[in-house]
Amino acid sequence: MNKKNLEDFGLNIGKWTMKTPYKKARLFSPQTRAAIDLIRPFTLAAPLIVSMSIMVASLVFYAEQGKIQIPPNWYFIVAQAGLTIAIVNAASNSLNQAADVESDKISKPYRPIPQRLISRDSAQSIAYIFYLFALLRAVTINFWFGLFIFLIMVFTVTYSLPPRMKKYLFINQIWIAIPRGMLGILASWSVFGHEHLFETPTPWIIGGVATAFLIGGMATKDITDAKADKATGVRTMINTFGTKITAYVSLPLMIFPFIFIIILINLDLLAGYLWPLSFFSVLSFLIFYLMVKEKESKTLENVHAWSIMYVTYIFFALVFSVLTIFNDILPGFLYL
Repeated sequence: MNKKNLEDFGLNIGKWTMKTPYKKARLFSPQTRAAIDLIRPFTLAAPLIVSMSIMVASLVFYAEQGKIQIPPNWYFIVAQAGLTIAIVNAASNSLNQAADVESDKISKPYRPIPQRLISRDSAQSIAYIFYLFALLRAVTINFWFGLFIFLIMVFTVTYSLPPRMKKYLFINQIWIAIPRGMLGILASWSVFGHEHLFETPTPWIIGGVATAFLIGGMATKDITDAKADKATGVRTMINTFGTKITAYVSLPLMIFPFIFIIILINLDLLAGYLWPLSFFSVLSFLIFYLMVKEKESKTLENVHAWSIMYVTYIFFALVFSVLTIFNDILPGFLYL
């Protein structure tokens, strides 16, 4: 794409990233782009990709055991359920921005509410509409999926609104990791495996690994908000102990869950072909290094460590799903 094409593209879009100033464009008005930014599209990639890959893995997992038959419209079910989980996250993002206006004025003034393109009340209303739509859609899939979506909603709402678990040290990281890790994976697994949810420890263990990793990794999101959080009464590990101490505390939480996969395989709690998942512990060292560096992205909303943390979570789910789906054709050396 040459320079002129890039300029034309810029005139059509008007805004490339969250940090780019809002301006009038041929395709999107500032208000339209602000509405898009309200749901933070980049952060929706993780729940969408993770959920859909876990759904397909669970479908193959039980189909190979002869416990369920693959429905002819399985891809449509996956798409609808994945979209439901993404909408819940969009609602959470919108509600979080509505609740964090004072903080965002300090650390993220480029967001749509501080820019006065969307009001706090409008953002909160959008969040409630998304939550309601997601819940109504979820209960039509099956009871367990609806229940897990409801629990995700409870965690995300109480994170931002009273009792506002976001403001409590240590609890805030756990509170945000549970819906994104354990509940998100169990919800995805339950789309096809709801009748056999308690017959295998696999989804519970994978959800537990993801949760422990996210408890440590989610500290990365607080680096750029340290001063704003402190000014608004929110206590995080970053603004309480500093980035370096937080990084050293977070490192074991990011490493050991992946290493424990080997132990769980030897205890016959996980299938032997899942041992390559332990290699994700290496990426935890990279996240640790980037946390200490505190280098902020010029395009995304946070530091590079935060971006790598999200990417690691996505690929963890993808590799788990690929290994589960194609376990019968994997070479012998991939089994313990």
